[in-house]
Amino acid sequence: MDSFLIPAGIVALAEIGDKTQLLAFVLGARYKKSLPVILGIAVATLANHGLAGGVGALVIATVPPEVLRWVLALSFFAMAAWTLIPDKIDDDETRTTSHRGVFITTLVAFFLAEMGDKTQIATVALTAHYASPLWVISGTIVGMLIADVPAVLIGDRFGAKLPVRAIHVVSAVLFALLGLATLQGWGSSIAN
Repeated sequence: MDSFLIPAGIVALAEIGDKTQLLAFVLGARYKKSLPVILGIAVATLANHGLAGGVGALVIATVPPEVLRWVLALSFFAMAAWTLIPDKIDDDETRTTSHRGVFITTLVAFFLAEMGDKTQIATVALTAHYASPLWVISGTIVGMLIADVPAVLIGDRFGAKLPVRAIHVVSAVLFALLGLATLQGWGSSIAN
């Protein structure tokens, strides 16, 4: 169950203030149609994190456990540092054309914005850490939706009231703890 709950919590925290959450705010405010925006985010996250989980599974299959332990620990420490760097959204990521529907626009924009993003990279690392791709991917998708659905529904009013910096620090601490736990071999099947 840790392979679902921990990724869900970490990704939900890491997503606060992330550029894809900012994109969710913008799309929700622009279109005022919550359901197609939320569905677009869900499908884009499923595709994006599914790919990341596949990469994580490939890493498990090809990298020796002792090497993997160090790579994962360093990845989690890097994620901790990256989480402390504030994100901003580019105008290109929110630009849409009128011939596309809200769902397709959201799907494409969110998928592209999430490519190489910290939550996608975290999904790769968490999949390799737990060696349970389906549970981890499910958890990271739920984590993304926990953070992004309220952003769509409530918009900028909600974001202004969150202690984003404190949430980033908590998320960074969790990533660092995962790095330490990985070095210790806790909660992971990679050491076996």
